[in-house]
Amino acid sequence: QVQLVESGGGLVQAGDSLRLSCAASGRAFSTYAMGWFRQAPGKEREFVSSKYWLGDADYADSVKGRFAISRDDARNTVYLQMNSLKPEDTAVYYCAATPIRGSRRDHDYSYWGQGTQVTVSS
Repeated sequence: QVQLVESGGGLVQAGDSLRLSCAASGRAFSTYAMGWFRQAPGKEREFVSSKYWLGDADYADSVKGRFAISRDDARNTVYLQMNSLKPEDTAVYYCAATPIRGSRRDHDYSYWGQGTQVTVSS
């Protein structure tokens, strides 16, 4: 099994940048695709980005060109670099792991972190 812990959230102004980190346990980390999801107050959890080992990254249209996902399997860590942040990016961000490469469906992800709050002021 995989255990995930997110960090790096905070309060920033519109146009600023943040980098989220997700530390994973287990030697099986490299066999999973890693994803980022977010959930704003009163809204459903939505897909943000995903990355497989040595594979292409996938991004939701709302963040494409602004966010970048990366992973360091030597450290069992996945990152989400968020640039040009907008108030609508405000949400709790979750990292997750799935054996299904390229999935955007949250129900395909078996393991989830506790979430980290990102707040973007205008």
